[in-house]
Amino acid sequence: MSIICKAAIARGNGSFVIDTIEVQGPKEDEVLVAVKAAGICHTDYDSLQWGKPIVMGHEGAGIVKAVGTKVKTVKVGDAVILNWATPCGECFQCKLENEHICENNSPVVAGGNGFTPGHAHLEGTKWNNNPIVRSFNIGTLSEYTLVKESAVIKNPVQDMSFAAASIVSCGVMTGFGSAVNTAKVKKNSSAVVIGTGGVGLNVIQGIKVSKASKIIAIDVNQTRLDIAIEFGATHTILANKSDKGLLKAAGKVKEMTEGRGADYAFECTAIPELGAAPLAMVRNAGTAVQVSGIEQEIMVDMTLFEWDKKYINPLYGKCNPQIDFPKIINHYKNGDIMLDEMITRTYPLRNLQNAFDDMLSGKNAKGVIVFE
Repeated sequence: MSIICKAAIARGNGSFVIDTIEVQGPKEDEVLVAVKAAGICHTDYDSLQWGKPIVMGHEGAGIVKAVGTKVKTVKVGDAVILNWATPCGECFQCKLENEHICENNSPVVAGGNGFTPGHAHLEGTKWNNNPIVRSFNIGTLSEYTLVKESAVIKNPVQDMSFAAASIVSCGVMTGFGSAVNTAKVKKNSSAVVIGTGGVGLNVIQGIKVSKASKIIAIDVNQTRLDIAIEFGATHTILANKSDKGLLKAAGKVKEMTEGRGADYAFECTAIPELGAAPLAMVRNAGTAVQVSGIEQEIMVDMTLFEWDKKYINPLYGKCNPQIDFPKIINHYKNGDIMLDEMITRTYPLRNLQNAFDDMLSGKNAKGVIVFE
């Protein structure tokens, strides 16, 4: 069995095309998913430059259409969320319950370029009669995708909108998990979030769920700060782009926190020059978290570490999808966190360029591609 469908293909040279691909039926440990919605983030735009053709997209939700003979966790007809950090369950890190940094399957740790050759059979997806890899081993910007069983998590709320479900598996998980799983924000604590885009808003939601008493949002955009209040921020600081290292903003944070600094600070801007900024925001023995994945070389004033401060650079909010996705959905169901409100606009696949343009211009908290 094979399916002919439409998908977004990154050519590897900075451009993409909406074209037809062929998706095969599942092998024994694989699942065929009809993708109903796919979130868009900066990583998808970056994938245009990965040097080879790929099926784009790494956030998504859909319906199971076929399963392999050994698949046990989902069945045909289930609504599922796709998970890009698929664990092997056997490596050193997986055995330490660090499934998000699996040494064998992680497209970031093992692959380093958005996909792990051999993770799912290459002949499973073809473009122009040639095998093509899927971004982060799932390729959600496609009407259908073929993935390992470990890449699909059954949605406990089967009637949840696919658009809301689609954003759980990257931006929501990264932000929420950085607060809840990585920093382990404590009740009645204080926290700073630098950058209130999609990931920053979900850090705020994780801090809110953790029952912190003071949540300070920092951004250079007043509109985004207003949105941050809606998502749980208790205080805001409108920063200036000329404020090097946000040291002036850090002074304001200290004024708001009895002169000490916050218990926690999270960097969510992806601006290399701000990589050390959360260290300036936290008190002695506080925790600074670099959420946005800065990988460039930066200079750090070591006095910012004084004294006993911790600096953590987590991946994917230390995600354990079988535990964390249902937890997030349960918070959503109970009204503790907002997902639908985060989606600024939806687009058909043919308007992917518009979605990228709106994301890059800062118009969207989150844009989502929806499939008819």
